[in-house]
Amino acid sequence: MSTPITAGAVVFAKDVVRVSRFYARVAGLEIVHEVADHVVLESEGYELVVVAIPAEVAARIVIETPPQRRENTALKLVFWVDDLGEARAAAREAGGDLNPPDREWNFQDTVACDGCDPEGNMIQLRQLID
Repeated sequence: MSTPITAGAVVFAKDVVRVSRFYARVAGLEIVHEVADHVVLESEGYELVVVAIPAEVAARIVIETPPQRRENTALKLVFWVDDLGEARAAAREAGGDLNPPDREWNFQDTVACDGCDPEGNMIQLRQLID
């Protein structure tokens, strides 16, 4: 990317490919580097790295369908999207979930909605209010 990275996050995943594809599709991030144990995704000024959980640990993790949300965590990734309705459909198609429209709320100059990626990691998507 031509814009310097100024913020980022790391997500540990059992299925690196599935989780990275989710963020590419739902959050509009571009996959810029991909190897067996990690994937780097970027957008203007932001980098997300999806890192494989070690095999011996991953073997003990059960991912349910739909994913069980990991709501008791100190962090939640936030991404801005053009359309929450389209993002909701994309999230479900990519194995994650986004709350229904009646659970959206206004926050600053956005409409916000919580959800999760295919492994239950919590996310929040925000759409700018016109």
